[in-house]
Amino acid sequence: MEKQFDFAYGNTTVPMTVKAGRIDVIESVTPAPIDDLKESFRRAVEEDVIGSAPLKDVISAGDQVTVVISDITRAYMHQERICPLILDYLHDVCGVPDQNIVYLVAVGTHRAQTEEEFARIASTCVAQRVCIVNHDCDGELVRVGVTSRGTEVDVNPLVVGRKVILLGGTVHHFFAGYGGGRKSILPGVAGRATIMQNHAHALDPMAAQPNPLCGLGVTHLNPVHEDMAEAAAMVNPVFGINMIADGQGRHLALPSGHWLKAWQESCALVDAFNGVDIPQRADAVVVCAGGYPKDINLYQSCKSLINGCQAVKPGGRLVFISECREGGGPAEFFGWSQYLPDNTLDSALRANFTVAGYIFYECVAIADSAEVHVLSALNPADLTAMHMHPHSDPAEIASLLDFGDQHVIVMPRGANTVPMIK
Repeated sequence: MEKQFDFAYGNTTVPMTVKAGRIDVIESVTPAPIDDLKESFRRAVEEDVIGSAPLKDVISAGDQVTVVISDITRAYMHQERICPLILDYLHDVCGVPDQNIVYLVAVGTHRAQTEEEFARIASTCVAQRVCIVNHDCDGELVRVGVTSRGTEVDVNPLVVGRKVILLGGTVHHFFAGYGGGRKSILPGVAGRATIMQNHAHALDPMAAQPNPLCGLGVTHLNPVHEDMAEAAAMVNPVFGINMIADGQGRHLALPSGHWLKAWQESCALVDAFNGVDIPQRADAVVVCAGGYPKDINLYQSCKSLINGCQAVKPGGRLVFISECREGGGPAEFFGWSQYLPDNTLDSALRANFTVAGYIFYECVAIADSAEVHVLSALNPADLTAMHMHPHSDPAEIASLLDFGDQHVIVMPRGANTVPMIK
């Protein structure tokens, strides 16, 4: 059998034909987006609140309030639509004056945001009314405790001694299980050493490989997640607002309430919306990152590669379609290739853990577990160093899409599709 596809590639599409004995096309099925965001927000923080009193009963007029928001790397969650609703609610319903409210950008170890970006990520009206502050992981910090795993929890002073509200987007995360929620505290507003101590749990303590206890959609016994949650509990946010969005950035749900319980409910919804049950892994997988901006660089689009890897048999063929017009992403990304010739990547990452380094590490692990072919604008030498097969011409990929009598899974929107073995 054969099927025609128009795969998104940057700002255009690439037509391709997949031939195989069996072709399964898997995509997430999401509900209709919220049509009245203001009313849905009100319900989420009042009568539909999860595990908490309503927001109006948690915040008083005299409180100093910190709203923790995400940085520009999470712009696809469109929190700028929610930020004004929070500010208006705090002011109009809770009676908190604007001067008592600070929006703190959870940049983690990312770069600081510009004034222009403040308006983009929080909305122009919020930027004009209240103070927006970048977290600095190397700046002034406050020690709030040490986790049971020994992580020294140093956080931004603006989340200590104030009423803290977390606003984040819940998505599947490749080693923390899910994004959002407790990640707004660690790594979001934590110190660099705290972040590195936590993220190091993503590596197997007994072998040179990713920690098998960590993975997409995994929280039970996941040391990264459990350590994050323990650190967030030390801050003890008074409320959490969790955004769930579809592939077009339209909000689907806003589970809100207790910072952990409401987030856990959001994780269940993300599984229902983005998870796709498959009976078994396929001989081959064709996965597309979904076009710009999802395929802006390898650092961002690797989420689709990781999702695709969940569906392919060990040693199978994995065809990855991602333009990557901005290369690897962070300047350090391909720099980790220097440790591949002498097989010291694992030890180097343990000595100086970074998220970019870990994503590079995961990509190499995938390339060592499957035959990975990549259609992109990346430097072929960079991909070859990672044990991947580079392609820049769609015509080169065409011959690879004839799989004979094999079973193939096609994922046209890999970033929002998480295969889950029944």
